[in-house]
Amino acid sequence: MNKQQIKKRIIKLKKVIRHHRYLYHVLDRPEISDSALDSLKHELYRLEQQYPDLITTDSPTQRVGGKPLARFNKVIHPQPILSIEDIFSKDELVDWQKRIAKLLPSKVKIDYFGELKLDGLDIVLTYRKGILVRAATRGDGRVGEDVTQNVKTIEAIPLKLRGKKIPDRLDVRGEIFISKKDFAKINRRRAKEGKSGFANPRNMAAGSIRQLDSKITASRHLDCYLFEILTDLGQKTHQQVHRLLADFGFKTDPHNRYCVDLAAVRNYFQYCQRQREKLSFAIDGVVIVVNSIKQEKKIGTIGKAPRWMIAYKFPPEQATTVVKDIIIQIGRTGALTPVVVLKPTLVAGSTVSRATLHNADEIARLGVRIGDTVIIQKAGDVIPEVVSVLTKLRPNKSKRWRIPRRCSHCGSPIIRHSGQVAHYCSNKNCYAVNKRRLTHFVSRGAFNITGLGNRIVAQLLNDGLIKNSADLFFLTVGDLKPLERFAEKSAQNLIVAIKQSKTITLPKLIFALGIKGIGIETANLLVKNLFFNFKRKNITIKQLTKKFQSVSLEKISLIEGIGPVIAGEINQWFRQINNLRLLDKLAKAKINIILPMQGNKLVGKSFVFTGQLTNSSRYQAQEIVRQLGGEISNSVSRLTSYLIVGENPGSKYQQAKKYKTKILDERQFIQLIKK
Repeated sequence: MNKQQIKKRIIKLKKVIRHHRYLYHVLDRPEISDSALDSLKHELYRLEQQYPDLITTDSPTQRVGGKPLARFNKVIHPQPILSIEDIFSKDELVDWQKRIAKLLPSKVKIDYFGELKLDGLDIVLTYRKGILVRAATRGDGRVGEDVTQNVKTIEAIPLKLRGKKIPDRLDVRGEIFISKKDFAKINRRRAKEGKSGFANPRNMAAGSIRQLDSKITASRHLDCYLFEILTDLGQKTHQQVHRLLADFGFKTDPHNRYCVDLAAVRNYFQYCQRQREKLSFAIDGVVIVVNSIKQEKKIGTIGKAPRWMIAYKFPPEQATTVVKDIIIQIGRTGALTPVVVLKPTLVAGSTVSRATLHNADEIARLGVRIGDTVIIQKAGDVIPEVVSVLTKLRPNKSKRWRIPRRCSHCGSPIIRHSGQVAHYCSNKNCYAVNKRRLTHFVSRGAFNITGLGNRIVAQLLNDGLIKNSADLFFLTVGDLKPLERFAEKSAQNLIVAIKQSKTITLPKLIFALGIKGIGIETANLLVKNLFFNFKRKNITIKQLTKKFQSVSLEKISLIEGIGPVIAGEINQWFRQINNLRLLDKLAKAKINIILPMQGNKLVGKSFVFTGQLTNSSRYQAQEIVRQLGGEISNSVSRLTSYLIVGENPGSKYQQAKKYKTKILDERQFIQLIKK
């Protein structure tokens, strides 16, 4: 974007952020998630840093909060209660340290203090001669609301300070919050009463503090951690501040930590990320401050934010970005899937540049156009998807998108079958469809042919060496050597990999065939229910074909988890002449099909995995569960027996707690399968 385009973008961003900040902070009625709003603010901040002359006094980056509600008396804070700049990556953390280091004498050592970033409500408490006389919300950072009577109902906040050396006046700052348990309990009660629930713990804490009847506040069981002393008591470090707060009788967070350097900050961030789901209250990151108060004063503030403090946020599960294009991907069944090409953005710990739109109906429902600003999400292991469109940020030259009439690869008409949402390429021999079938056939969950990726599959197709997946098993070193980028050694390696893949378990073979609707779990269900009485350890292609041609549609459809639609697809696939020719050629290739060991120790147990495993891949762990008779699911439900949790778990962890599902870490999972 040129400067003029950036200026227009900044104007629109400011308008939208003001709107959503007012809904969130003043009316307690948010329309978008915290992480989505943070993403918009972060984009605005970056654009303004790129062009400082475009910063205006009314920019959301130059103010702290919305105007206070009118129902409470106004309170002027003893000093401005500043906001904090957000960062989301290690690189931004390093950049922050470089900026503040330039403001201090050269070679001076900077140490830090880390605190949890609670999802609650900022509060400023004033004590005179050790007695609580006033509690005020942050408001706009200069003027807040007097909520003293309500704050007095919070047991964690002392009405009288402890200790002997109590100053005449003490102003402190903290965060009021509610536990996850109480948050869920209150929302359940409100639902029974026919009332709408609170969107998040921060909203519930804010709504509770702003009650005119303090009895309602008391019923919410709010909590409070203190983290800052606004009064000058001669404190030298932020670490000392927390000791003084504890001495006065305030509750402080035990997870706060001194960090000797930036490496220690990263360790603290990762520790808090691991602890996040185990905590009884919600957090969305950590706050990192320069430990030395003398250094803090030298570093100072910029605009409305202190330079010496940063909010290092956990990767958001939602973020905003811009749609650069909408393209079509063709699957192995010929189905067309619209995919949005996005301006790269960080979501749930990874940079996302594409997201699925599922089908044309979904595009119409969302109203997505090229050029739109959209909210995307990536919860746990789910492929990124578009949640909604921020139409107020839509540029004038945005383009509508429609499903193409003809396939861009073969020129054949695009069709839509009656009663289905997907569109299809009408050419069963379409190059793109065939390529997807082949890449699926050689993928890890199927024949798992090492070294045979998309590029080589395309090369083999283009050079006419293969026409279908069975042709792979008849390739020779001599066929491959003349190809570009192939040498004697690489050709030999690929042929060896192809030969090694010829031994395959029956579920993987069924999955590899690419039958519509048949994933690896469905393939396992078919094997368990249709091939359980085979006494031999191996099965031939001929026996496989005969079994599926003889079994009735009704028998297949009665298998739990399959149903009549998929049963019809299986029945049809094993009667089509092209597929039968493929199976004959696989038989000639002497594919060795193994019936998997059917253990019974986990029969009737359903497993869901989340996070990254360290001792094995998730795929390997799932295979073990299947071999022992267990079932794998992609989502947590009331029927889930176990959730296996690795590093950086996703939203499935919260779902498991909601359903009271048994949660095992990797060590406990290994112990379970060893038994």
